[in-house]
Amino acid sequence: MPSPDDHQELFPLGLGLAALGRPEYINVGDIPTIDKTVDGLRENMIKVMDFAYKSGVRYFDAAPSYGKAEDFLFEWITSRGHTDMVLDTKWGYTYIADWKLGHVGPHEIKDHSLKNLILQWQSSKNLLPNLWIYQIHSATLDTGILTDFSVLKRLHQIKKETGVKIGVTTSGPNQKQAIIKARSLKMNGEYLFDVYQVTYNILDQDAHEVLRRMKNEGRTVIIKEALANGRVFPNPNYPHYRSMYDALIELSHKHGVGIDAVALRFCLDMIQPDIVLSGALGKIQLAENLKVMDIILDAGDLDRLGEFMVTSERYWSERSRMSWD
Repeated sequence: MPSPDDHQELFPLGLGLAALGRPEYINVGDIPTIDKTVDGLRENMIKVMDFAYKSGVRYFDAAPSYGKAEDFLFEWITSRGHTDMVLDTKWGYTYIADWKLGHVGPHEIKDHSLKNLILQWQSSKNLLPNLWIYQIHSATLDTGILTDFSVLKRLHQIKKETGVKIGVTTSGPNQKQAIIKARSLKMNGEYLFDVYQVTYNILDQDAHEVLRRMKNEGRTVIIKEALANGRVFPNPNYPHYRSMYDALIELSHKHGVGIDAVALRFCLDMIQPDIVLSGALGKIQLAENLKVMDIILDAGDLDRLGEFMVTSERYWSERSRMSWD
């Protein structure tokens, strides 16, 4: 079975299950019409995973807060018998929307306590032995998770007991500072975190330098939200991104692929991460995302797209106002 260390074996596009395992997610792009009952989402997610696997994808990203993503993933693994996948899951968020469409209020709650780690690990460890990475979900400095010795000690124990790699995902305007803090943490003389899953895209490039340094150090880097929750696609609600839309349309014509493939390729070429996650909700979307493998952006393309970065504060403030759909 390949692992994140087997850089030459692992297909660089992974599949994130955030939008596949629950009926609503944060996105402003075009959303395929699907049956959003539990059975409908199960059927759709299994079809997408089958297509992903057939297309070469081996990395699948789950979390307890992704509705029933872990359950569907376990069912798929059990029924298909694949043994060459790399799975990750997380702890720290709980899904609370109860499958209600148009749910008012939070869809998930954060709890980085030791009690919640113990509770969620009991469920997530069912993904063993295919589970390679266990991550803190959206670690930030303000929650104190990166200084909570009881939690860090338990994560280190899980690492030693199971052999899984311990990772950290980051979000928010201070994610760069959280990465730097996590990168230095040691338990019993060894670095605790092996894997860093970070938001990076054309708009939010704040973590660029630290990610490049970590790649040079041999750390595993995974890019999430590469399409900025759909904001890379032309949208009249975001007229301030008109110049970016024009550039992306021009480059999509130049390379003969969709805007999504250009935006994904930007992340691959700028960071050279181990994995960039696709958030595709259907087979057609995933097929378009997979065209990222057909192109390479030249230096001029990268420089042009690199000019559209915004401050991290602006990026996350705008994201916080986006609705679930």
